[in-house]
Amino acid sequence: MLVPAVLAVSAVVPSVAQTPGQTGPIAEKYKADADKIIAAAMKDTEGYETLAYLTDHIGKRLSGSDSLLKALSWGEETMKKAGFQNVSIQEAKVPHWVRGQEEASIIAPLSKPLHMLGLGMSVGTPAEGITAPVIFIPDLAALANTPDDQIKGKIVVFNPGWHGYGLGSIHRTTGPSRAAAKGAVAVLVRSATGLAMQTPHTGTLTYLPDMPKVPAAAITVEDALLLERLAKEGPVQVHLKMEAHMEADQKAGNVVGEIPGSEHPEQVVVLGGHIDSWDVGQGAMDDGGGIISCFEAVNLIHKLGLKPKRTIRVVFWVNEENGGAGGRAYRDALGDKVKNLVAAIESDGGVERPVGNGYTVMGGGPASGSAARRQAGASANPAAAMAAMAAMGGGAQHPLDESKLTPEEKKSWDTIRQIASLLQPIGADSASPAGGGSDIGPIVAAGVPSLSPRTVGEHYFDWHHTEADTLDKVDPEDFRKNIALLGVLSYVLADMDGQLVGHTSAAPME
Repeated sequence: MLVPAVLAVSAVVPSVAQTPGQTGPIAEKYKADADKIIAAAMKDTEGYETLAYLTDHIGKRLSGSDSLLKALSWGEETMKKAGFQNVSIQEAKVPHWVRGQEEASIIAPLSKPLHMLGLGMSVGTPAEGITAPVIFIPDLAALANTPDDQIKGKIVVFNPGWHGYGLGSIHRTTGPSRAAAKGAVAVLVRSATGLAMQTPHTGTLTYLPDMPKVPAAAITVEDALLLERLAKEGPVQVHLKMEAHMEADQKAGNVVGEIPGSEHPEQVVVLGGHIDSWDVGQGAMDDGGGIISCFEAVNLIHKLGLKPKRTIRVVFWVNEENGGAGGRAYRDALGDKVKNLVAAIESDGGVERPVGNGYTVMGGGPASGSAARRQAGASANPAAAMAAMAAMGGGAQHPLDESKLTPEEKKSWDTIRQIASLLQPIGADSASPAGGGSDIGPIVAAGVPSLSPRTVGEHYFDWHHTEADTLDKVDPEDFRKNIALLGVLSYVLADMDGQLVGHTSAAPME
């Protein structure tokens, strides 16, 4: 399992310079159809109702759970009822991690329970739990510079602050292994969020090869700051108890359905998100809103009687959160047919108000979120890993250097800007040189052009991976705008004469 396969949220990070849309022959040709799609989307109520059923009646959907299997069957039936063709559940084996009962508390110099959530894929503690002194470590660089004898036998508490999701998440994913290698018995990580409301944010960890495995959990911002203050005053002891464990892999799958193309059905534009979620909240923003906005966008194209030349395929990928098995299974099932994919669109950054779309232009743009995390996760140098994450999630602007683009890339970038201009009626007419996601990562590595909607991202990480990721966070108006964006983007890409340039220089995903 690679870090990017479980972490990428490319629609809101990195912060990338926005380029306004522009007019041209493609924009002129598709203006009328785009307006039809936008008008239909902005009147649509069925999409939100579909999302409400998924979140309220099925709810959280962790890989290996019965609720995920229920969601897969429901997704298949929903696509069939909408008139999609070639609907199926494409088998994929997924890991079955079980949280179990868990608790953490300060036992000295005071007594106080800690708000916590075990990290996905973490091992558990012994039955009696672990009681140990705490050592406060600001970040991975500080960990590397701390002598092993100061860490051995202690619970490491990371508090890197909030400088964007990239930097926060790298401490969650590789911090436990790096601390264990220096003798830590457990790890507590400040939740990867900028909002302090005593809500812990879970997420997966990645045990690095040839390093010990220790229990790890996320704690709230408030509790991390409390532990920091107490550690400055004197010794602190914490008790941690987690029943987390792995069970046998389970059969699951990707839900796949499509609207066949009218002239080139073998050529495919694929779009979707992940149907699994964490075992907290309802998985509304992450990623129920993503998959249902993709589904409803294509459903509206079908209802409007539009007949794109190429096939538009919707995929509800499985196991994005803690393994990436769905994305790999989809790539493997395609085999040589991956060359028939003309574009891949992933919506996995929430469905707040969209501002445009992102398209990764390999020659002149920044690395995608997936690529940045892959590079950082593989780095043996903690400082280098932190620098890579800070660059992709710390708020820096990454303008496109058009001088580095090939003629083909320039033409593709021009196409994206023209498509963006069609979304001016909903204020989503910008284009960014970064787009992709973890589910489409395996096919993008095979050369498929990658795109993603980009949103304002104002609150996504407030409730990301928490009990608070519930339907009420999804604004119906913003949701409809996401449907409109995805509808216009997928339709034009499926019908236009040319094709986008793919990622011929992308690093392979294992």
